[in-house]
Amino acid sequence: MERLHLGEFEELVLLTVGVLYEEAYAVAITKEIAEQSKRSVNVSAVHKSLYRLEEKGMLKSALGEAESKRGGKRKRIFSITPIGKKALDESLELRNKLRSRIPEVVFKWQMV
Repeated sequence: MERLHLGEFEELVLLTVGVLYEEAYAVAITKEIAEQSKRSVNVSAVHKSLYRLEEKGMLKSALGEAESKRGGKRKRIFSITPIGKKALDESLELRNKLRSRIPEVVFKWQMV
């Protein structure tokens, strides 16, 4: 079976959708990634990733309730699909497999 490929940013978006669960909409995802990664994140980049992940079948979305303020817009809420979970599992497995193969000597730096 072919491995499911995730770019680094796609992986961050997918993980954050899981973290935010029922509050996983673009603005909240953007804020959470920026807060956790300590880097600037553009909401349009998050939108692109969300829709790309949805096209790949890793996410699904539905419109939530309208905001309580007057004229409030409905938020598109994203959730992880079984394919998305499989992609995250495979990504973690690959990272752990590679990390476990690095000899400890690689991390023993000598002071010059």
